[in-house]
Amino acid sequence: MALHRVNTDDYRQQLAEKAQRLQEAYRPYTDLEPEIFPSPPSHYRLRAEFKVWHEQGRAHYAMYREGEHKKPFVIDEFTVGSELINQLMPKVLEAVNASEVLKKRLFSAEFLTTLSGDALITLIYHKKLDEQWRAEAQALQEKLGFPILGRSRKQKVVLERDYVTEQLDIHGRTYQYKQVEGSFTQPNGEICRAMIGWAMDACADDEGDLLELYCGNGNFTIPLAGQFRKVLATEISKVSVASAQDNIRANGVKNLDIVRLSSEEFTQAIDKVRPFRRLGDIDLDSYDFSTVLVDPPRAGLDPDTCAMVARFSRILYISCNPHTQLENLAELTKTHRIERFALFDQFPYTDHTESGLLLVRK
Repeated sequence: MALHRVNTDDYRQQLAEKAQRLQEAYRPYTDLEPEIFPSPPSHYRLRAEFKVWHEQGRAHYAMYREGEHKKPFVIDEFTVGSELINQLMPKVLEAVNASEVLKKRLFSAEFLTTLSGDALITLIYHKKLDEQWRAEAQALQEKLGFPILGRSRKQKVVLERDYVTEQLDIHGRTYQYKQVEGSFTQPNGEICRAMIGWAMDACADDEGDLLELYCGNGNFTIPLAGQFRKVLATEISKVSVASAQDNIRANGVKNLDIVRLSSEEFTQAIDKVRPFRRLGDIDLDSYDFSTVLVDPPRAGLDPDTCAMVARFSRILYISCNPHTQLENLAELTKTHRIERFALFDQFPYTDHTESGLLLVRK
């Protein structure tokens, strides 16, 4: 399904059906009904990527239908995209079509926006970007009031910055995040805010220290740090770790350390299987971990990480793939019971479902 145009009247019914399917799938492990966090029915997506289709001397935005990746179709609106994306799309396209330099061999345009009104536009080419391109892009940047980034093979041209700044108001406090182009960020801003608030509520009565695996740019980590004595978080992406360090400083967090380790490496470290130079300044024995937060990729937790996570008294498990979360629950529910269960509708009008679980040791 191509989501450039949706019928918002169908949203509530689709969400109810999605919740019913999720509850039935999890019934072997819990009788709880999921707490449902609906998305705004339109303009919810903060990032978008479009193919640029050239026809009769003009550039157009285009998308593909599922299973038809050789047959793009031209679009002139994107109602699931943020209002800022929809405002910028025609302005960028008009400028591209008015400039042979900007238009020539342009094959993709990406938009990254925030709830707080920031934006970054990335133009991607099958050609080397020269000084003439830079001058034209600079003029477009000044006209739009938002930064332009140029990419081609082995080339990245940053005119001003390669990131946006997001501000999320959660439980009476504003958190600031640097989100770098090309790194992972939550695509649905309102659902992101709901997920963080739900995680904070789930940990409200916790005591001890927090371990987080797959922490990204500190999306969950930074707000949760205020509810624990100490926090240790891990992430494998260098770009995300650097962003997280910037976000720690921007939010004035003092009790949080982030290290660049995969979940498999951290499992080896905590089991003292092997030392890691990246943990040189971290004394793992000084932590009294009571809770572990995991938000893994679609593959879920590997067997060793799943076994390590099961040692914790409380497990907060955010999943972008209920199928692999269910596979992990076959092991985790041997030692833990589900106390909270949530559905986060990150991608309305699709079968995609994101879920949240709080598991407590039996």
